[in-house]
Amino acid sequence: MSDTTKPLFGTADASYQAAGELAGIRRLVTDFYQIMDAWSGAAKIRAMHKADLSESADKLTCFLSGWLGGPRLYQERYGSISIPAFHAQWPIDAQARDAWLGCMQQAIERQPYSDEFKTYLLAQLSVPAHRVVQASQARQQAAQ
Repeated sequence: MSDTTKPLFGTADASYQAAGELAGIRRLVTDFYQIMDAWSGAAKIRAMHKADLSESADKLTCFLSGWLGGPRLYQERYGSISIPAFHAQWPIDAQARDAWLGCMQQAIERQPYSDEFKTYLLAQLSVPAHRVVQASQARQQAAQ
């Protein structure tokens, strides 16, 4: 397939395919939580999770599956979700966002994805990460 006929990330299931489908997403999420568990820079966000990360890992895997254009597993298993609204219950600031994105960047780097997809994926994940901070700050301000 030539470069001009390659599917664009973000259309149909091109991103889901580039991530290695469900198995690839599971590897990404496993690496993500291993990094969060071990990296001192993630201590603040790790403390926001239960000791057992298996449910969080399943939810993130299911969410990413649908978000990347694959099966909408999160909706099937857990119902609908607004990522910013859900996460607004925690005091998530720019430091927490950057730690989350740092874990994700390290996890993405471990994957056998193309450099093009690695860059695309991290940029796309930055969007909801920024929205989570905005929603959390808005909720905190409303509570004052």
